[in-house]
Amino acid sequence: MTRIIKFSVLMLSIVFIFSNCEKNNKNNQSEVDDVMDNFIDSLLQEMTLDEKIGQTVLFSAGWEVTGPTLDSNYVVYLKEGMVGAIFNIHSAKGSKEFQRIAVEETRLGIPLLFGYDVIHGYKTIFPISLGESASWDLEMIEQSARVAAEEASSAGLHWTFAPMIDVTRDPRWGRVSEGSGEDVYLGNQIAMARVKGFQGDDLSNNNTILACAKHYAAYGAPLAGRDYNTVDMSERELRTTYLPPFKAAIDAGVSTFMTSFNDLNGIPASGNKFLLTDILRNEWNFEGFVVTDYTSINEMIPHGFSKDEKHAGEQAINAGVDMDMQGGIFLRNLKTLVEEGKVSEKTITEAARKILVMKYKLGLFEDPYRYADEEREAATLNKPEFLEKAREMARKSMVLLKNENQTLPLSKNTKIALIGPLVKDENHIIGSWSAQGDRNGKAVSVFEGVTEILGSSKNILYSKGCEIEGEDKTYFNEAIRIAKQSDVVVMVVGESEGMSGEARSRTNLDLPGVQKELIAEMKKTGKPIVLVLMNGRPLTLEYENKTADAILETWWPGTMGGLAIADVLFGDYNPSGKLPITFPRNVGQIPIFYNAKNTGRPYDPKTPEITYRSRYLDVANTPLYPFGYGLSYTSFEYSNLTINKAEFSLNETININVTIKNTGKYKGEETIQLYVQDLVGSVTRPLKELKRFKKITLTPNQSKNITFTLTAEDLVFYTYDMSFKAETGEFKIFVGTNSRDVLENKFILK
Repeated sequence: MTRIIKFSVLMLSIVFIFSNCEKNNKNNQSEVDDVMDNFIDSLLQEMTLDEKIGQTVLFSAGWEVTGPTLDSNYVVYLKEGMVGAIFNIHSAKGSKEFQRIAVEETRLGIPLLFGYDVIHGYKTIFPISLGESASWDLEMIEQSARVAAEEASSAGLHWTFAPMIDVTRDPRWGRVSEGSGEDVYLGNQIAMARVKGFQGDDLSNNNTILACAKHYAAYGAPLAGRDYNTVDMSERELRTTYLPPFKAAIDAGVSTFMTSFNDLNGIPASGNKFLLTDILRNEWNFEGFVVTDYTSINEMIPHGFSKDEKHAGEQAINAGVDMDMQGGIFLRNLKTLVEEGKVSEKTITEAARKILVMKYKLGLFEDPYRYADEEREAATLNKPEFLEKAREMARKSMVLLKNENQTLPLSKNTKIALIGPLVKDENHIIGSWSAQGDRNGKAVSVFEGVTEILGSSKNILYSKGCEIEGEDKTYFNEAIRIAKQSDVVVMVVGESEGMSGEARSRTNLDLPGVQKELIAEMKKTGKPIVLVLMNGRPLTLEYENKTADAILETWWPGTMGGLAIADVLFGDYNPSGKLPITFPRNVGQIPIFYNAKNTGRPYDPKTPEITYRSRYLDVANTPLYPFGYGLSYTSFEYSNLTINKAEFSLNETININVTIKNTGKYKGEETIQLYVQDLVGSVTRPLKELKRFKKITLTPNQSKNITFTLTAEDLVFYTYDMSFKAETGEFKIFVGTNSRDVLENKFILK
């Protein structure tokens, strides 16, 4: 009874203060903040050291396994007030029961935070994050996150461990599937869109969830592309390439940060004061809380940075970590560290404060069960309008890599051989990290999508052809037979969902198993071949590019993937996706990315006889498909690239104008991309840097004049002395359909 009375007193206090604040200072945010601060201060004064430590403890409920389980006694700790948050619980009913324990069976009744990996959808699954990024459609990406938040919050969740905003240039790294690719500017824009989508305009609304910017920092640059591996780079490269999306997330209001698994220049991220305090708190003024990734404090011991668990806990909390995910280090060691004088109680109090603030902003002190509404959950999950948005996002994410002789779109009267291990798949199609998405039953396969678009299966022949992996060729003869009976062969091939994602690094990025051999057999039939790819990363497709007549990259397209693919194949939607990451010719080129720097001996393919140049002997320097690349069923012509000033000063702007014309037969969307090159700097500069993009729709023969505006702020970089500023001099400007195929002009910053 004492616990319930204590909780009620706290509840009455906040309701009284909040209501008076609303009545007298409705539009005064500082007054609202004062009310919150007073409440949190009062609560902290009531809390024991143990209870403050408890707020810094995050355990998995074990409903799903997303890492090693070290301690399953979380319910015991919860009843003692020693757990502040739980993850891997989902459903309104499940979260309500655990919240009841926190509220009614602990001394102060402080509500829990419930977290979960809602990466690209909760129940309605959208394309994987890399696929969404290929849309270059920031509004749709934000809407995707908004749908995910609507569904997740209805299922009792308060917090998602997303977005992953790690820049990466190495497709061997499996987690490339969770991010937005290789570019800083595009990554910044997508990070902000996803944060806004998850968190909405007001965290006190019960259809919002806390976003988490991860993995801080440079997790996407491990040596050899091997997950969790060492990262070693200059501070200039760290600040130029890998930190900006995290600052963009803060600018968008992100509530939480997650540390990464890797060490950075010899210091593991979860014990890295330079990252967590010097930059995140002191330089960027981040006010939310920092959670570790799964057991990453414990892992500082095998890193060779901590001698034991207590030492690891001391290093992490003093570096700036606020919450320990799953490792139990804070639970077992912080009190002793305070008693020994190695950690101040003030440090723990401040960590607890940041966590309590987020619970307050979510409205959990006002009503701890506000997210646990089973009726709302039933009415929200898989709403028809959510499914339609998922279908639209999937269409926009697809990238047409090749379309020789206008093989696509297909006529709906065409006799089609659907061949491949993923034709009837409902399991892999939603990809990795797909939360509560239904893999079988709700997800729409390509076979189902094509059948629905055509109205029947009478013009469809089907053979599995082979498995995704393995050497079995049992179905080859069947596939050959039906291919010969068809007008066109549509092959649905790629990876299994388990081949991309965390701990899914690969050194061979070819199509797995005997899929390439199956393609070779289809080629022998003489029929046109359309490859539909499903994968979580760039693959090496030199053979496929030579062999197939058309190639459509669909990534892992999600719940409505089969229908979206059919929409594109038959021309009900004209593909408009652009690659957010470079596709190499082979793994020997990796890392390969568009905004590399020049060398002192650059290779010119026009003079191959010159030996001593930066080149390969066995393959071209160029990628198979460059960053920003993507075809359409129509064609676009770029012309009249002009700049309104040949010279401009640091406090002026310039306008770049270009004309785009649809010269084909179909209505289509085009993403116009603007790049800049700083020709001479106090440190060497990239050959191109994306600075603006704009997506437009044009009907056949329609033209539009597009204007981009740049300022000196768009030209800043870390100079020789690490000042962040623009330098005067000559610049090239490029505008085009991808990072390779561009018009060129120049200007001078004076």
